[in-house]
Amino acid sequence: MQHCEDVFLEKLDDMNFIPFLISWNITKRCNLKCSHCYLDASELEQGKGELPTSEAKRIIDEITALNPQAMLIFTGGEPLLRHDCMELFSYASGKGLMVVIGTNGTLLDDKMVKEIIRHGVKGVGISIDSAGPAYHDKFRGLSGAWEKTTTSMEILKKHGLDFQVQITVTKDNYSEIPDIIEYAYKNGARACNIFFLVCTGRGQEMTDITPQQYEETLTYLVKAEKDYEGKIMVRARCAPHFLRIAHKINPESPLLKGTTSGCIAGTGYFRITPEGDVTPCPYMPTKIGSLSNTSLSNIWTTSPVFHSLRNPKYEGRCKECDYNEVCGGCRARALAATSNIMGEDPWCEYEPEIKDKKQEMRNHKPETIPWTKEASERLDKVPSFLKGMVKKGLERYAKEKQLKEITPEIMAELRKRTGR
Repeated sequence: MQHCEDVFLEKLDDMNFIPFLISWNITKRCNLKCSHCYLDASELEQGKGELPTSEAKRIIDEITALNPQAMLIFTGGEPLLRHDCMELFSYASGKGLMVVIGTNGTLLDDKMVKEIIRHGVKGVGISIDSAGPAYHDKFRGLSGAWEKTTTSMEILKKHGLDFQVQITVTKDNYSEIPDIIEYAYKNGARACNIFFLVCTGRGQEMTDITPQQYEETLTYLVKAEKDYEGKIMVRARCAPHFLRIAHKINPESPLLKGTTSGCIAGTGYFRITPEGDVTPCPYMPTKIGSLSNTSLSNIWTTSPVFHSLRNPKYEGRCKECDYNEVCGGCRARALAATSNIMGEDPWCEYEPEIKDKKQEMRNHKPETIPWTKEASERLDKVPSFLKGMVKKGLERYAKEKQLKEITPEIMAELRKRTGR
């Protein structure tokens, strides 16, 4: 009887988790041949390995049922090569989801940008891996790719469609990160996401940066986030150790406000493959359910893998680490290295200290500054693609100015100061 009660409580606990971000590889088709592609995408026949339009729409309905305000990232491959992509963008947008596309940017001309806007796309993520064409074109497998991608940034800016730059870090470009961030800022990007390679797909044969280079780059990114505050959001992705380093540099860092974990796989995020399988993230090939024979709600609430990620029992150094509640390591990297989703992250060189910081992290509660009703209403009108960044920026500004509340006047003042 006790076992049944425990199982019931576990399922009840899992029902309290709501996905706020979904990444969907709607196609394997791609016009590039990127060295690191986890999907091993290529120029396939139209529709090969893809779900039919009717099935895709059914899945969109199921996503909406789980969270009607979720952000849905349509990616690939190259999502714009799928024949019915506009229909899917429009359908998801019509359901109230925040529609974003992840693209290599080479197909975004004036006509295409107008079309995706018309079909409800609210934001675009564009991949740039160098401040110049030589390395980018080699890495992406197409001569002229950098020029096409950077030109697409100008087009997006001209049409007022928010975009962010995605960077994949390798041993050949990690020293370029400051230049790429500056380039992204000067060319109108709202955010710069720096992704750290997890060796899956075609990337299995690639050599990672060293743990020392990883630590060095994350330390720089913590500084860059502060330097670019109010200008462009800078974030490390697939790098939970970013939060450990932020805490070490400044225990009061705004980056830690409200943060409970460095990895959102299985807690607020999951991925859908072109075939309709669900995995915790793009870099974890672990199939935890198929949407062809199981409902998304059932997979989300009953998957043992998701339950494990929500109630982690780490092994190795991650188990004893004083930062495992705020960091937890990259589960995809642990899985790739140890075949154990709860194993230790091999990229982390941090040795747990005897001094226990866990209670300190538990006691680190975010300070909240109240918003007036009018300010809250204005915030609600900000696109979800940007709302988190805007809210955080305003609260930091108010805290620095020792303000007691956030008003429309404060919002206007900060907007004027940043030119946004």
